[in-house]
Amino acid sequence: MAVQRMDNVGIVVEDMDAAIAFFEAIGLELEGRGTFEGPWMERTIGLDGAKCEIGMLRVPGGGGRVELSRFLSPVASDNGANHEPVNTLGYLRVMFAVDDLDGVVARLERLGAKLVDSIVNYENVYKLCYMRAAEGFLVGLAQDLAQDLAPAT
Repeated sequence: MAVQRMDNVGIVVEDMDAAIAFFEAIGLELEGRGTFEGPWMERTIGLDGAKCEIGMLRVPGGGGRVELSRFLSPVASDNGANHEPVNTLGYLRVMFAVDDLDGVVARLERLGAKLVDSIVNYENVYKLCYMRAAEGFLVGLAQDLAQDLAPAT
């Protein structure tokens, strides 16, 4: 038995509209949005009385999804983990390959996101950076410089 694919990465957010706008600025497409509750959900996530708004965004071309969850009940708690340094134990970030890193960074900054430090050039192979969304979660962005230099076929 082998894994078939990575289906999605889940992120709990406080402002669904802002989080959707953030991922749309990266280039993801909103697949659907709705509110969910019931015994199936409570048993899956282990929270009694759970009611959650979910927004599902997909990577164009089918490379995976980001599932955004905004808990209506019980209300999400902020333990400060989204503002910890990148070497804190736990999930770190999700990384996206983009075709115009500078353009994506500019769009995200207009939405209140901040560069963790700076955009770097890794051996003329990738331009890389980490961005922290206004709510604090991290995303990585990478532009393949070698692909940019490849001759057109």
